This record gives sequence, structure tokens and C-alpha cells, in this order.
Amino acid sequence: MAMLGFESAGRCATACIILSMLPVLVLTARAGEAQVGTIVPVDHAMCDHMRQHNVIRANAVVGCERLSLIKFSYRGYDGQVRGDGEIMVMDAAAENVLRIFTKLREIGFPIAKARLIDHYDGSDDASIADNNTSAFNSRTVAGTNALSLHAYGLAIDINPVQNPYVQRSGAKLKFSPPASAAYADRLKGQPEKWLRLGMAEAVIDVFADEGFVIWGGTWTSAIDYQHFQVSRGLAQRLAHLSPDEAKAVFRQHVERYRSCRTKGGPDSSRSKCVADQP
Repeated sequence: MAMLGFESAGRCATACIILSMLPVLVLTARAGEAQVGTIVPVDHAMCDHMRQHNVIRANAVVGCERLSLIKFSYRGYDGQVRGDGEIMVMDAAAENVLRIFTKLREIGFPIAKARLIDHYDGSDDASIADNNTSAFNSRTVAGTNALSLHAYGLAIDINPVQNPYVQRSGAKLKFSPPASAAYADRLKGQPEKWLRLGMAEAVIDVFADEGFVIWGGTWTSAIDYQHFQVSRGLAQRLAHLSPDEAKAVFRQHVERYRSCRTKGGPDSSRSKCVADQP
């Protein structure tokens, strides 16, 4: 955590009041890019806005009182740092999610945009078509009645155009959003086999190290390159705990995975450590 200096006691008093209202404050260490990331609890106005725009729906499994708004900076595809990133997640994972996006910026991983799903009236199709990175949305899995992990605020979709959702329909493949078909080839050239910019394969470990250990790019029935999540069992457990209890359980989940990955040998592979998570 970077330390802040203040020129006067009066300014310090004001700053301390502001800081006390923010659960997390993170500054980048990169010179000339002093971008601030914050975690903000959802107030009544935010909650009403989500209801009006179909993001919080009737009988939502996670309500506004268990959500946190993450404000962060990110690196765009033009290489410039932008400070308008916003994403909504469950409170238990908020600090980890802020660390994910801080790390993505630090390593230069580009993000097209990150706007709340409110801007799309809760439409996942509209959000992914706009290449928007997002998380919480009280909805079902597309084409099913099953509750999405996005409804828990414990799933993140990143750069959907560069990371398509792919379904097989007979002998054909269907890409969502349609523009993502241009990224069906996950490599930008042979024989180097370099990933193209913004592809999720490059940051699997960044997400996993902060608890989002399941990547949809390994699925077989439908491949979801853009999608990172926790297990459904963990999401359901966290939703029924108090905020403090949920945060402690999520921290244990992260520590267990990291410990597994650092012990060495065949039992420390990513797939094995994910499978060992309860």
C-alpha cells in the first residue's frame, strides 16, 4: 500500500475522513500514473438505479446490501490508462477483484471498457456486443433456467469480443457476440503461437490467484473464453453467510488455492488445485 503525504494538518484531517469512508485504496507504483482504485458500498440510489435498469430482479439471491462497487483504472487498447472502470461484485470478493484489475493494468493487459451492466438495461447481449467487461447481473444462464454465477457477483466476463462464447449447432459454431468470430483463432500467427492482445488465456493465473479459479475456456459443451468464476457451491455458501463470515471464507478459499500451487510436483498443477477446492 502506497503512503500518502499531506502538507497540513487541515488537509490531513479532510483526507482522513475521506479515506475512512473507503474500505480499500490502492495506488499504482508506475511513475506518472497515480490512478486510484476504490471499493464503495452500494447505497440506496445505486440500488434503485439497478432495479430500474433490470440488473436487480425479483427474488435476487444477492441483494444490494451484499454488493460492492469497484472503481479502477485500466489500460486501453491504445496503451493509455483510463480511470473510468467500474464493476459490481459480491462484497466477500471485492478486495480480490480490485487486486485483479490492478494487476491487469500493471502487466499491460488491455481492456476495451468496463461499465456497469445498468448502462445496458441488464442486457448481457448488449453488454458483450459492446465489448464490455462486467460482473454482477441478476440473471440466468443464457438459454436456460439455471441461475448464472453473475447473479452472485462472483463471475467476471472480460473483453467479450476477443474472448467469445462458443456453442456448437450441428456442424456449425455460433459465436457470441457475433463480432467475436474474428477471434476464433486464438493465436495471432505460427510458428510463434503468441496470443492476440486482450485474450483471457494470458491472465488465467491472475484471476485464479485471487479466487476466480474456474475459467470457461476449458469447458467442452460450450466454451466461454471471457468467463471467470468461483464454484457454484462456494457462491451459494457465501451468499448465506454474514459479510464478515463470507469474507473470511473467501480468504481461506484463496489461501488454499495458492498453497496448493506453491507446494510443487504434479499435485500443484492449476487443474489439480482447482479440483481440490471444496
